[in-house]
Amino acid sequence: MLIALAAGVFAVASIALAVVDVRTHRLPDAVVLPALLVVAALLTAEALRTGEPGRALGVVGGSAAAFVVALALHLSRPGAFGGGDVKLAAFVGAPLGWYGPEAVASGLLFAVVLGGVAATGVLLAGGRRTQLAYGPWLLSGAWLRLVGGPGEGMPSG
Repeated sequence: MLIALAAGVFAVASIALAVVDVRTHRLPDAVVLPALLVVAALLTAEALRTGEPGRALGVVGGSAAAFVVALALHLSRPGAFGGGDVKLAAFVGAPLGWYGPEAVASGLLFAVVLGGVAATGVLLAGGRRTQLAYGPWLLSGAWLRLVGGPGEGMPSG
């Protein structure tokens, strides 16, 4: 039950954040941070409830690892990868971490590929000065891994 609730919170926040980022190029802390805390808490509680403390560590570790990778990108290219994207990476790392390091890595890789394809399309269309919101691609990469990636996907209950 808790994992389904976590998936629901992740889904609602994902949609809201993608829409806001496309429209404003901002990822509001007022949505990202509470959603991260709720999803991480629900997944951690589910892991402890089911006697799988390794999954709880995966949730925290996945969130931290995604945050660190995103922070490194932000520090190397602050104009291309914003601070909101760093916090969003921590958010997507939590449910990916439920499935382990491979899920975190592949979810982030899917995001890079999707964002790269989108950026290539913008460039080919002549939009050299167009700014592309990265949040939707980060969320899409996570969802691609969660529902369709190799191995386990997001459980239904």
